[in-house]
Amino acid sequence: MTTCVFIQIRCKPGTTYRVAEEIVLREIHSELYSTSGDFDLMMKLYIPGDQDVGKYINDHLLDIPGIERSLTTLTFKAF
Repeated sequence: MTTCVFIQIRCKPGTTYRVAEEIVLREIHSELYSTSGDFDLMMKLYIPGDQDVGKYINDHLLDIPGIERSLTTLTFKAF
């Protein structure tokens, strides 16, 4: 079983496209969007059930240069 999370990403000015390209190359996301508002990108990610959510995100996403801040939303049940 996997855990579905949505992650909003704020990038350092001028780095949004580089960050998005690196995410795409890593092939870890289900969906990736450019957004308006406080964050620049939003991604949908399925985390393997045997993985710790925080560690997985830290190890697979947050080491990308240009990421300034992230906000993760866990999901529980689809209606």
